[in-house]
Amino acid sequence: MMDASQKPFLISWNITKRCNLKCAHCYLDAGELDGRDDISTAEARALVDKIAVGAPGAMLILTGGEPLLRPDIYEVASYASRKGLTVVLGTNGTLIDREAAGRIRESGVKGAGVSVDSIEPAFHDGFRGVQGAWQKTIEGLGYLKDAGIDFQLHATVVKENLRELREIASFGTLKGARAVHFFFLVCTGRGERMSDISPSEYEGALKEIVALSGEGGAARARCAPHILRLAPPQSALSAGTSGCVAGKGYLRISPEGFVTPCPYMPVTDQSMNLRDFSVAEIIAGDASFKLLASPALKGRCKDCEFSETCGGCRARALADTGDIMGEDAWCSYEPNGRADLNKGEPLWTEGAVERLSKVPVFLRPMVKKGVERYASAKGLSEITPEVMAELKSRYRG
Repeated sequence: MMDASQKPFLISWNITKRCNLKCAHCYLDAGELDGRDDISTAEARALVDKIAVGAPGAMLILTGGEPLLRPDIYEVASYASRKGLTVVLGTNGTLIDREAAGRIRESGVKGAGVSVDSIEPAFHDGFRGVQGAWQKTIEGLGYLKDAGIDFQLHATVVKENLRELREIASFGTLKGARAVHFFFLVCTGRGERMSDISPSEYEGALKEIVALSGEGGAARARCAPHILRLAPPQSALSAGTSGCVAGKGYLRISPEGFVTPCPYMPVTDQSMNLRDFSVAEIIAGDASFKLLASPALKGRCKDCEFSETCGGCRARALADTGDIMGEDAWCSYEPNGRADLNKGEPLWTEGAVERLSKVPVFLRPMVKKGVERYASAKGLSEITPEVMAELKSRYRG
């Protein structure tokens, strides 16, 4: 639940619709536009002020479209960084040269997520709609590395690249990525015209990611909360992964300033605009946020013993059923009935609480849940600094 005591810790801002690629799966339906829908620099700074007040210390993802197409992107990033937000970029990487990498670093950006959907240039270029995109992206990774900017590889999982998840993960490690995140498609925007992978293929892909993580890799699944059902409870992957966080510490801002619980939930006539309201007012007043704060899940998700840890992808349920509380059809699991997950939860010692308080705001909720899952799996009645240190060493090792 996201309330006054739990402010947003992760915010994704589609700061522009402009894009130099033509990705078939784009949820924003972005394209090479003249920026007529972008808010001005002054408005962007005003929104940053509201974010800094309503979500102090949060991670702010500046994405698009392609954020580097905004002429003022470095100014906005620098301003947000000075306001105490942890700023990262979500980019296709094709526009990053040595000069751009230097400006990214100078603007206070802490890292970047760069899209690489295949180790095969031809597939990536076809998927992204522009010939030569793969090569420019790979060159961009090199410039980021040279500038000392941490980056992750982001790959969208579709039928055509299911067979190369292991190769993509290895490729990311080779190129210096801190992690490789596999995103599972939510069919919105242009993605509505794409066919999903099947539930069985989805399950198989998640098992592969669990295996890669167990082998010491930094592979992670995104928009795939079901991986918590497959990952061993005492594993680093389980500790470092959360269920669906839409509207629960996470929100998205559209290019026009409208707020939704996640990027894959479309702006509607009822959506509230951050230019007119504060973060707190939107969380308290938006119907979708209210539903997600106290979810009354339906279908198999309602009856599932993993409903508290997973909860299904709410955006996918909305896209498939029209109901934000509907079941996630991509999950093939047949539930055994809800468990009483509040029973026997481990208690936090004073020292553990103090250690948790030193974790960055945007990581704290995920770390807290991960530590609790880890301690419960080991049958521990309390969480101590030693337990947290043990899990940290396992996560890094």
